[in-house]
Amino acid sequence: MVSLQKARTRCQEKCSIIIRRCILGIRRRNGGEKRGRGGLREREEGRGYATSKGYWTDPYVQYFVRSVGERKAPEINRGYYARVQGMNHLLDAFLRKTKCDCQIVNLGAGLDTTFWRLKDENLMPRKYFEVDFPMIAARKIHNIKTKPPLSKPLIETHSTDSLLLDGHSLDSDRYCIIGADLRDIPGLDDKLKKFHLNPELPTLFLSECVLVYMTPDQSSKLVNWASVTFHTAMFVNYEQVNMLDRFGQVMIENLQRRQCNLAGVEVCQSLESQKERFLKTGWENADALDMMTVYSVIPQDDVARIERLEFLDEKELLQQLLQHYSICWATKDKLKLGLSQVAF
Repeated sequence: MVSLQKARTRCQEKCSIIIRRCILGIRRRNGGEKRGRGGLREREEGRGYATSKGYWTDPYVQYFVRSVGERKAPEINRGYYARVQGMNHLLDAFLRKTKCDCQIVNLGAGLDTTFWRLKDENLMPRKYFEVDFPMIAARKIHNIKTKPPLSKPLIETHSTDSLLLDGHSLDSDRYCIIGADLRDIPGLDDKLKKFHLNPELPTLFLSECVLVYMTPDQSSKLVNWASVTFHTAMFVNYEQVNMLDRFGQVMIENLQRRQCNLAGVEVCQSLESQKERFLKTGWENADALDMMTVYSVIPQDDVARIERLEFLDEKELLQQLLQHYSICWATKDKLKLGLSQVAF
């Protein structure tokens, strides 16, 4: 009985440590643009560390991350792995379903490297858009301008002399970065139209730990705008779920002690509440899985490979962590492309 109690205490202590490490990587959006830089660095260092350990291959993340920082717990690395594999699965399935005759809008893209992966894998959509706060957009544009391995693929996909490059925006034939606030729908709409986002094309929206930093009203207006503006579209959203249980409450309490408020946590109560946000704003179909389920349905031979990379002594803790994040995806399909079939 004593040893069992000690084991539970160790697990609880490690659980608290994991939660604290997790929230370092999700603080980037709280408080708006001024507080975005620190959390963005934590998130990209987390991805950089996971790739350095061999969880997946990303030759471009090194150009955005100065160092991989301190060692990350195996639970964190497996969480990043599940997130990347899950999001990429739906993204690639959408591209195959539309035969790449589509456009992608990455909302709150940060220093994401998906454009370069798609270029290397010959899976480029007609155009790839990224939107983030002007400060973050400016940092990414600076990296692209000063790192030839980033700028060369962009130039290779651009056929004219009209490349637009300024402090907060970049526009080429196939790739566009826009500095904007996602809470300002009219401003967002104007900027996307300026850079030739086409409402007649099948469109995929991506967001990762973004909507949770907006109030439920703000995020509903954003997903409603996407639904109203695009007749054939898919929206894929990764963020927290099951936040009403003890693990979720500890996560929220840790964030609050650091003056970090998840303004949209109300929508993160369950998988049903995640789906409801889309179904109430004009989307025809919506589905959602927690990341533990995603982890169990992505290719298991590769899961077995990454599980050999690092020893994991508390599998229950990994399960708890993955059960508190989810991927929710919604579709509408006027062109009848079969988008509702894009799933796991």
